[in-house]
Amino acid sequence: MRFSASQLQRQKQSLSITPQLIESIRLLQLTHAELRQFVEQEIEKNPLLELAPNDGGALGDVLSTSAEDPHIGARENDVDEPTRTGAPEQPMQWKSTRDTTSIPPGQSLALGEFTASAETLHDHVARQIALTAYTPQERLIARALSDHLEDTGYLQVDLLELAGSLNVREADVERVLRTLQLFDPPGIFARTLSECLEIQLRQRDRFDPAIATLVANLEMLAQRDFQALKRHCGVGEDDLLDMLHEIRALDPKPGNRFQSGGPESIIPDVWVQPSPGGGWQIELEPDTLPKLLINQTYFAEVSRVTAHNSKDQAFLNECFQNANWLIRSLDQRAKTILKVAAEIVRQQDAFFEHGIAHLRPLNLRTVADAINMHESTISRVTSHKYMLTPRGVFELKYFFTVAIASSQGGDAHSAEAVRHRIKAMVAVESPDDVLSDDDIVVRLKETGIDIARRTVAKYREAMNIPSSVQRRREKRLWA
Repeated sequence: MRFSASQLQRQKQSLSITPQLIESIRLLQLTHAELRQFVEQEIEKNPLLELAPNDGGALGDVLSTSAEDPHIGARENDVDEPTRTGAPEQPMQWKSTRDTTSIPPGQSLALGEFTASAETLHDHVARQIALTAYTPQERLIARALSDHLEDTGYLQVDLLELAGSLNVREADVERVLRTLQLFDPPGIFARTLSECLEIQLRQRDRFDPAIATLVANLEMLAQRDFQALKRHCGVGEDDLLDMLHEIRALDPKPGNRFQSGGPESIIPDVWVQPSPGGGWQIELEPDTLPKLLINQTYFAEVSRVTAHNSKDQAFLNECFQNANWLIRSLDQRAKTILKVAAEIVRQQDAFFEHGIAHLRPLNLRTVADAINMHESTISRVTSHKYMLTPRGVFELKYFFTVAIASSQGGDAHSAEAVRHRIKAMVAVESPDDVLSDDDIVVRLKETGIDIARRTVAKYREAMNIPSSVQRRREKRLWA
């Protein structure tokens, strides 16, 4: 066999992913906060880019779905231009009688200006430490312990290591810790849940031997093994019921009543409102749409100055091309989100009309085929995007659920709707008629839902619903 070298010419097609295409794909899955940060970085790098002034009248793009025409309406405006001049009042719009005449034009009021800064748990504890008669060494230990206090009110630190780092005795640290455990709110500086409950019961003067045994056996309480608890505590059913009422009145996370940071809220990317002519109106939230402009005046002036410098002119042209690309990408991103949201509303019209029980099975492929996009694009668009509806705020991915077959040969049922039915069944149980998983399967089949018992058990556990044995014990005890 002889080997020889030769040259061949071959023609083939291949898809080349450019850096700008990769960046455009990445823009789709960014949240509005990440997108705003990305735009700010681009403005810093590109001297031709600037944010468009907020005219206060734009409400973003608008699409309409109608009961008569299930397809997307033809009303779609450019993202960079105001869509309406006389927009109706936005849902959940903040109102105030505060005088706004001193606010410069183009600036809006921040919600934080109307709210007082909440005291944090660490601020509350620091104020109590300052008012307590400690020696300098004890005050140093108290501050060191407070530095390890979690937002929930629990203390997560090894006392021996802390004593070594402060060059004090462990007994001194324990003595200061006992005084800190008397601070407000009751239960802070506990190291375990049992210790947290014990601190609160002691401050109420209710830590007797019976309830001490109950606190020491919280695992039995979590398993709802009330017969074993009565034996361990040496009490009857009425006394155990009284102790359980006291335990339920305690706070397992006493630090949670304090605000550890600024208020967290979800800003929806899309609004869905009933349309006056029937159907639904879908709008993009303007606060999530950064609007960019190219400063043409600055570009023209710099072009004249750099006309004879090829290097500067190349840099300027690159900035101009990048600015155009970013504006087009943001425009395409907004239109894609709006298109996907409108198709979700069309597919889940029964949910918006009648509630969660009418949520239909839906997958990414169905939406992708309907609007001629790839499944991966739909997945990126629906990640961490939220929709404000008359029924609340939902993540776009919430509307995608698996299908459960119908026992009567009709349309399949959504898994989320089935979970809702199971939860509703359990909520109306009586102590003498607690439904087992098999009973729930039978009742669901009576309504046309074909589901296995293990699937019911999986859904029940996912919703933190105890077993029928545990529910029966609890309901009889609280009856």
